[in-house]
Amino acid sequence: MSDEEKIQEQAPSQKSEWKRFFTYQWVVRNIPFFFFIAALTVLYIYNGHYADKLARNISTTEKNIKDLQIDYKSIQAEVILRSKPSELERAVEPLGLKELTRPAVKLQVDSVVAGN
Repeated sequence: MSDEEKIQEQAPSQKSEWKRFFTYQWVVRNIPFFFFIAALTVLYIYNGHYADKLARNISTTEKNIKDLQIDYKSIQAEVILRSKPSELERAVEPLGLKELTRPAVKLQVDSVVAGN
């Protein structure tokens, strides 16, 4: 017998071994395992979608924080500008208020001791 004839004889027997391995009983016995693999696949897909959604939310939040920081800095600069003495004087001039030209007067109150 030549080597080619041996190979041809072994090939059909190998196919029948695989056919015997995937029988109806084997498939029925392994249904829980198939469900487990399907559940893992669904969890894997869900985890990927959740990670993408979380990354989008983080980037949106970072953008909002940057916008709020810009607003805060512009308002802070405006408050500092308006609190300068010259700007305050211009703001209260329509109300008739003016800067003091003489020093402030300190009032003292003599406390009366409740006596006998």
